[in-house]
Amino acid sequence: MSIDIFDPRVFSRGLPHEAFRRLRDTEPVSWQEEHEVLDWPAGPGYWAITRYADVKHVLRTPEIFSSWLGATQIRDPEPDDLAFIRRMILNMDPPDHQRLRRIVSGVFTRRRLAQFADRIADRARELLAAVAPRGHCDLPVEVTDDYPLMNLADLLGVPPADRGLLLGWTNRVIGYQDPEHAEVVRGPDGKPINPRSPAMLSDMFAYAQQLAAEKRKHPADDLMTALVHASVDGRALDDAELEMFFFLVVIAGNDTVRSALPGGVLALAEHPEQYRRLRRRPELLPAAIEEMLRWHPPVLTFRRTAARDTELSGQRVRAGDKVVVYFASAHFDERAFPDPSTFDIAREPNDHLAFGQGPHLCLGAQFGRIQLQVFFREFLAQLPEVRIDGEARHLTSNFINGITHLPLRW
Repeated sequence: MSIDIFDPRVFSRGLPHEAFRRLRDTEPVSWQEEHEVLDWPAGPGYWAITRYADVKHVLRTPEIFSSWLGATQIRDPEPDDLAFIRRMILNMDPPDHQRLRRIVSGVFTRRRLAQFADRIADRARELLAAVAPRGHCDLPVEVTDDYPLMNLADLLGVPPADRGLLLGWTNRVIGYQDPEHAEVVRGPDGKPINPRSPAMLSDMFAYAQQLAAEKRKHPADDLMTALVHASVDGRALDDAELEMFFFLVVIAGNDTVRSALPGGVLALAEHPEQYRRLRRRPELLPAAIEEMLRWHPPVLTFRRTAARDTELSGQRVRAGDKVVVYFASAHFDERAFPDPSTFDIAREPNDHLAFGQGPHLCLGAQFGRIQLQVFFREFLAQLPEVRIDGEARHLTSNFINGITHLPLRW
């Protein structure tokens, strides 16, 4: 019997640990059918990579497993959209990837990120203080959805009045398979239009250009100002690159932290002995955050396309085949992590892959870690020990490991 880890509804029930374990042990490179699901059409199928070493290898060898050929989502983009989508740094291979990375890494400076630390701490305190006296909350809805969104808006230089736009775009792109967020738009043929297609993102791209124009006229000490003035070897970002980078920061920069926060709280609440240990020894917080990221990786999967015939764990992979790495399986691989089913806030070493690996190592990893450390420091200080007060609701998605509802009581 085949094991289905394509269907996004599988992940709405949490991580399918037993299915992943069976695949790692018996078929670490397994063929997955892309059947029609949730009103979205079927696809050609792909190889699912579930062992840690294989995932790491795929991410570290772009000459074999390309981001550019078919982009990085499981679902194939429309052929007419592919050329535009390839302008995003996430969907590039070397050497183009290095050129763009040099431009954008120059604006993610330690100084620029550090200047937001006090504002981030104030925001965490305010959001937690608003629910603390009540003794209960739905954590994502009332606290953690707003926290990274507002932090990103500050970083980018998005005016307060426009910040709701960022959440709407994120839910549209990330939540399109989830009943709570799905807004299916159909084309003239009656088929759903991919929410990641340029046509469906035209309002976001128009806003990016409007914000860029404003920053050229009125420069500020924010990321968007730095981007419109950045260049390498005399070449600045063109319009498409700027739009796609704005998309990447807004969507990926928001939803990774947005998913990691309730995932970390849920892990603590489900492991009260480790939770109490952290409360007694807050100096363990940096290591605890790394374990939260291993236990609840914000991103479930990323796709590559084989650039040539190759072999992976004894399985022949042909040029043009889709290859999808499963971080959510790799992080529980017994070959890489001793006793991986134990949540250990002092785990060392902890070489998880939550922020990627190889040339596409996440540019915003430092900003993400700053936000996580600040939030959990305030969470431990402001709230007594919390307990789960209802069912956690997971996002219906085979891409983002989201939690949309997490009722808590204290």
